[in-house]
This record gives sequence, structure tokens and C-alpha cells, in this order.
Amino acid sequence: MTPSDHVAAIVTKALEDAMRDRGRLNVLIAGRTGVGKSTLVNAVFQGRLAETGQGRPVTTTTREITKDGLPLAIWDTRGLELGAFQETIDALTQLIAGRAKEADARRHIHVAWLCLNEDSRRVQDVEIALHHALAAYMPVVGVITKARADQGFRAEVQRLLPDARNVVRVRALEEVLDGGHVLSPMGLTDLVELTAEVIPEGLHRALAAAQKASVGQKRRVAHGIVGVSATAAAAAGATPIPFSDAVLLVPIQISMLAGISSAFGLAQSAAFLSVLVAAATGSTGTTLAGRAIVGGLLKLIPGGGTLVGGAISGATAAALTTTLGEVYTATLVAAFRESQGESPDAGTIEREFRRRLVGRDAS
Repeated sequence: MTPSDHVAAIVTKALEDAMRDRGRLNVLIAGRTGVGKSTLVNAVFQGRLAETGQGRPVTTTTREITKDGLPLAIWDTRGLELGAFQETIDALTQLIAGRAKEADARRHIHVAWLCLNEDSRRVQDVEIALHHALAAYMPVVGVITKARADQGFRAEVQRLLPDARNVVRVRALEEVLDGGHVLSPMGLTDLVELTAEVIPEGLHRALAAAQKASVGQKRRVAHGIVGVSATAAAAAGATPIPFSDAVLLVPIQISMLAGISSAFGLAQSAAFLSVLVAAATGSTGTTLAGRAIVGGLLKLIPGGGTLVGGAISGATAAALTTTLGEVYTATLVAAFRESQGESPDAGTIEREFRRRLVGRDAS
């Protein structure tokens, strides 16, 4: 196997591992007609899911909405206005209970958002009953939509929905009131952060990838991946690694880049990941070799260039892995902020990543 073939195999495995580790988050969203569920979904998640996703009926009042490439399913519950709403709740409870018993946690519904319109100033009996039923199987978050003036409504919702983990007020869209006063979107980041607190830790990558409201949440997940990778690199270098054997670090660093990309919700491809590695080394994607990768990264560490003829310690291995991960994370944070949470194009990411690496090398 040639060095390029070896790196290509590492890239393929890294992509497979990243997709497996990311998992899929299932969010149930319930609320009466006109409460703004679709608007909320499109404001929080990438890809305008409520408009462009594929809807599959699972009961007469519930459908599952998914989109290729997005590690998320939205379970949209309807029928709360029907006179026979108890039948709706019973059918939904049966569905949720059945999924909760399945061995594959990816089939469970992991969190529920129960939406209430602030304009109504009322919590209906059906909403109270539904929140009790849902809370028996999953965390429930109360979401007050179209927030303009609280006037004690949030406290009332908290009182009437005691099983909810918390209640957050949101405004998904900018609004212009009479007189030209502008109300900016609000509460979306809070909703994402609260959701991250109540879902299983193993689904944090899926949430980070799917949502666009909080770049900070993506960054925190990426920092966790960098930390784990740096620890692995330090362990690999616990006995100083001769530079000739430094290829031992390459799988760790490529897996880290794949994991960060996955957590930010980027489309995963071997070509894109190879371009990232090439950017870190100054090499072309067709001539990558393990020592070239590590040698290219060593220039990022003060004094690292003098190690080419010697050995790489655990501390140096951790430092260059951390530096690479931090530079890539900062690149994606800047790109996603520029694109307002939607996935930037691959060319923009590559150019910014190279620019930041060159800047660090020169500093």
C-alpha cells in the first residue's frame, strides 16, 4: 500500500466513525394550529427542514420529518384542536412507549418541545394533559412562541406545566411593530442550550450538527472532540515517538478533523477531508504521506521544526493536535457566523483554513 493509499484508508475510516458517533436526534414538537411550529423549526435547524424535508405519517395526527444529511428527525404532532384530543394523546403515548422499549436508542424520541402562543395567554387542558403524558417518557421543554411581552405568562406556564424541565420564550422571526419599532429574534440560542442540557450526552454531536441557532454550541462540542484527540495523541507519545514513526499520530488528527466537521453539520466526503489535511501540510491531496502531515503540522508549534530529526514527546503530540483542532474550529466558527448558521461552501472553508494556518505559521 502506497503512503497515499494509506492516508486514503484512514480518511475513509474517519468519515465512517464520525457519522456513527454523531447519531441522530429525534425531537417531538407539539402545539395547536398557528402556534408557529414550522417557523420555529426552520429558525433553529439547518436546511429549512419544515419546508424541504420528507414527511412520513406515523399516526393519523403525527408525522416524521427528515432530510438527507441532517442527523435529525422532527416528530410533528397535530390534532390538539380535535374534540377527541384524548384519543390523539393515547395514540401518541402508545407510539412513544413502543419506541422507548426498543434496544436501539436511535429509535427513541429524545426530547419534546411543547409550543404555546404568547398571544393567547392561555394554557389549555389538552396541553397540560399532553405534557404529563410526554414527561413520562422524555424531557419536555415548554416553548412560548411569538414572544413580545411576558406579563407573567412564562411563570403561569411553569406553574401549569410542572413536569416541564424549563420554559423558554422565543421569537423566531424579526417583527416590525406599529411606529417602526423592531423586535429582533430572541430565545433561539436559549432553546438549543436547554435542549442540549436535557438530551443524552451521546446526542450532543447530532444536535450541534443539525441546529444553526447557536454557533457556540457547535464550538463547545468541537472543543470536546479536540480535547479527546489531544489526550489520545499524548498517550501515543507517552514514549517519545521517533519522527520516522510519527505517522502514528495521523489517524488521530484526521479523525479529529472529521469529527469536528461532523459536529458542525458539514457534508462529509473523502475529497473534502483530504483537502483539509492537505491544507495543514501544504501538500496536494494526491501526494499525502504520514510524515509529511506531521512535519507540516510541527511548524505550528514554537520550536517544533527542530524536532524533525529527533523525537516527538507526548506533550508535543498533544500540542500540535490541539493547535490543529483549534485552528479548524475557529475557521468553522467564523464561516458559520458569516453564513448565519447555514453550512458554508467547502471552498470558503478551505481558503479560510489555509489563511489561518499560514498566519499562525508566520507568527
